[in-house]
Amino acid sequence: GVVLLVDAQEGPMPQTRFVVEKALALGLKIIIVVNKIDKPDARTSEVGDEVLELLLDLNASDEQLESPIIYCSGKQATATLDYNVPGKDLKPLFDTILSYIPAPEGDENGELQLLVSAIDYNDYVGRIGIGRIERGEISMAQEVVVCDYHSGISPYKSKVVNLFQIEGLKRVPVEKAQVGDIVCFSGIENITIGNTICSTAKIEPVPFVKIGEPTIEMNFMVNDSPFAGKEGKYVTSRHLRDRLFKELLKDVSLRVYQTESPDTFKVCGRGEMHLSILIETMRREGYEFGVGTPKVIFKTIDGVKCEPMERLYIDVPTECTGSVMERMGVRKGELVSMNPQGSRIRMEFVIPARGLFGFKNEFLTDTKGEGIMNQLFDGYAPYKGAIPRRFTGSLVAFETGEAATYGLFNAQERGVLFIDPQTMVYEGMVVGMSPKAEDIRVNVCKRKHVTNMRAAGSDEALRLTTPRKFSLEEAIEFLNDDEMLEVTPKNIRIRKNILSGSERLKLQYGNKKVEED
Repeated sequence: GVVLLVDAQEGPMPQTRFVVEKALALGLKIIIVVNKIDKPDARTSEVGDEVLELLLDLNASDEQLESPIIYCSGKQATATLDYNVPGKDLKPLFDTILSYIPAPEGDENGELQLLVSAIDYNDYVGRIGIGRIERGEISMAQEVVVCDYHSGISPYKSKVVNLFQIEGLKRVPVEKAQVGDIVCFSGIENITIGNTICSTAKIEPVPFVKIGEPTIEMNFMVNDSPFAGKEGKYVTSRHLRDRLFKELLKDVSLRVYQTESPDTFKVCGRGEMHLSILIETMRREGYEFGVGTPKVIFKTIDGVKCEPMERLYIDVPTECTGSVMERMGVRKGELVSMNPQGSRIRMEFVIPARGLFGFKNEFLTDTKGEGIMNQLFDGYAPYKGAIPRRFTGSLVAFETGEAATYGLFNAQERGVLFIDPQTMVYEGMVVGMSPKAEDIRVNVCKRKHVTNMRAAGSDEALRLTTPRKFSLEEAIEFLNDDEMLEVTPKNIRIRKNILSGSERLKLQYGNKKVEED
């Protein structure tokens, strides 16, 4: 069984729908816990009804629709079956779990059956499988049969070399483990999530929920900027390749492909967040590299070009509804539902994944930081047509050097700056955002000439606006089709794919000439 935790103010979120759908598919019993009922804006009764509506929408069985509802306050450590009657402790929740959720089933005398639910990797023992023993027992050096869920190959024999149990944060070696234990084991080379470990006497795989396929791809490449190799510890294509393929050993939803260029790798993941976590992890480990603009993975289904769609849930103040609806229309979003909730409105859209590139920053600006958005993969649908990635241009550095206050003061009249004085820049580096759609070249390194009439100290009188700083996710969202991200342990820089301004103009002129012809 499962305990479904829902906020008494926010109600069911997109991720709630996702996990409930998985739980219903497995036939699990559900206990609904409405938490934070002590909030001033709590909608306790309404949220309970919203959860039941969600169960109905997901075709829950009659038994699942009769799931008990517990009203809790985690802050006060209380639970009650009636939200009008204050709780004294958490005993009602524990009693409901004991009475409603069936006891774990497992035959300790049966043949071994273990579903791998997580994987890890260690340089000394190799790939490590982690899972709960569903039946029987497992011991060190035991010969087992592996049922591979992914490849569809016939079950094959292998051997457990190392066996561990988790105690706190440590893995403790053990000789044997029994039904119900969560164990870590090594010795099976290609073990992955979804595989079943069985005894040789009885081969019976455990049913497994299919892992979603990647929907977003990005190019990871060796850094070729003028500042390459100055800040990173691992900078070569060999370092990059080894690290990406090592990640495959513990991330089953990631895909890495070699491209025609030996310095570029195509990496596919479940979304921008999935890939940004990998980028940030590599950055902290000392890697220096470049990443391209995220792109969706198209599929051809029954001869029709299809693209991934997202179900987007937006919660905004009522006065922001018009601007959000306008943004959604331009990005091919289709309104599914709209529910007023006091001074706010919750809207549900179905929108192409492409339409969400760069939307978050615009959304926060339009809603003055008060908007809440969540998204969930909704499947593939026919291609919706062209969608502009960004409606603003870039301020691009004119030359390589150190940014000066005088140059930045002149540049800030053209748009929003991203850098401070004394920041090292190079030609082709994006140093700001232009309000217009076209890019503007700016000379942020320009200094005031020192003569008998004017002193360099007069620069102190110039006032600069506070530059806008990007997080990694925001920088990825900001990228335009002709831009990429330079990632180092110390800095994140947005730059043009082609650094030379004259080369960019030639390419732009050539493209216009082709369109005219």
